[in-house]
Amino acid sequence: MQFRKFFLPIAATLGLSCIPVGVSAVGAAAQAIPADAPATTETLPAARVQSTLADYQHWLDQLAARNAVAGLATAVVINDKVLFERTVGYADAATGEPVTPDTVFRLASLSKAFATAITGLLVNDGKLGWDTKLVDVLPYFKLKDMQAASEATVADILGQRLGLPPNTYDSMLEGDIPYEELVRKLDEVDLVCGVGQCYGYQNVAFGMIGDVVLARTGDFFYRLVDKRIFYPLGMTTASYGRAALESSDSWARPHRPSTHGWIPFEPSETYYRVAPAAGVNASLHDMEKWLIAQMGGRQDVLPTSLLDVLHAPGVSTPSELRATPWRRARLTDAHYALGWRVYRYAGETLIFHAGAVAGYRTMIGFFPRYNAGVVTLWNSTGPTPSGLMPMVFDDLLGLPHVDWAGIESAAPSRKAVPRKAAPKKKRRTTQH
Repeated sequence: MQFRKFFLPIAATLGLSCIPVGVSAVGAAAQAIPADAPATTETLPAARVQSTLADYQHWLDQLAARNAVAGLATAVVINDKVLFERTVGYADAATGEPVTPDTVFRLASLSKAFATAITGLLVNDGKLGWDTKLVDVLPYFKLKDMQAASEATVADILGQRLGLPPNTYDSMLEGDIPYEELVRKLDEVDLVCGVGQCYGYQNVAFGMIGDVVLARTGDFFYRLVDKRIFYPLGMTTASYGRAALESSDSWARPHRPSTHGWIPFEPSETYYRVAPAAGVNASLHDMEKWLIAQMGGRQDVLPTSLLDVLHAPGVSTPSELRATPWRRARLTDAHYALGWRVYRYAGETLIFHAGAVAGYRTMIGFFPRYNAGVVTLWNSTGPTPSGLMPMVFDDLLGLPHVDWAGIESAAPSRKAVPRKAAPKKKRRTTQH
């Protein structure tokens, strides 16, 4: 498997024309951490950052050597600087087209944070409020308990606390039933709790924020995101929808494993139908800019006053504490905010989200205290890369090393050529 390493942002940070690829470049990057970090954050020790980036490089080498992913793009950002950027594998394994930092991936549920951000900007504009009642904006909106429906707000749908069972109507959406029909059937579903009282992750119901935005502004949701977020942040390859994905200069095809290696297949249209929940496409370069903005580095676009609202812990999500081995070991508290998860990770606040649709997986997370974050995008089935991010987090925090990705073992399931997976029970693809 081919792979590439990119350290041009590091060179720019140091004012150099180039830096040799390798650990020496990683070491130079660590020295580039600004000494004048914001007063609200603490600076990570340079030696620890240097060691972390060298380790991450090594783990990605192992990932590539084992052909454990079709294609992947990842970056580490600290104090508004991209200190590490790496791609692995293929945008299209059939043609050999490599992944680059400008290759566009589907973001899946990472899209939700764009929806909450544009909503927050409109709240700041006075177009609507977090407490705007859905029944006052959407004539079609009903729940089985109409008293509960009359209390439901914008913040309830964006904070995943509408009272519906988890992933309501996702299976019907995957069965090609239109979104417009499904949101008009919410009154047929038994609520599991009162509005605002418990966590229930949604995609179909979350999509209603697009209807709210249109009703209150007269403009389409995706246009406002483009105008207020993509354009000012310089996210030049970011877009909504399958057509936009496939018209990109370089875009990552979804892949599945076979006895002959990774096989590309056609992207699914399903979750593009709920664009606020899972409709964004973006490259690694785009997501570096998004991560910087979410960590407070673009006050002109996303001010701290808004970020504090978006990242504030909301409804408790105890199931997250048991979801994966690294979560069981590291998390002591978990909540959903507005398009973000808020974890207590080894005693530190971690702002995080993950996403998955057919053939794509995504993860993003950062520690506000250290202004340090990681973003990873990949275009194949299989969870192996998802263990890498907590390994980077552990290194940055100085915790004992654990191979959460399973890439250091010699397990047969990690052979260089992926074997055809055994049939599995169908999963909700964007339940993260």
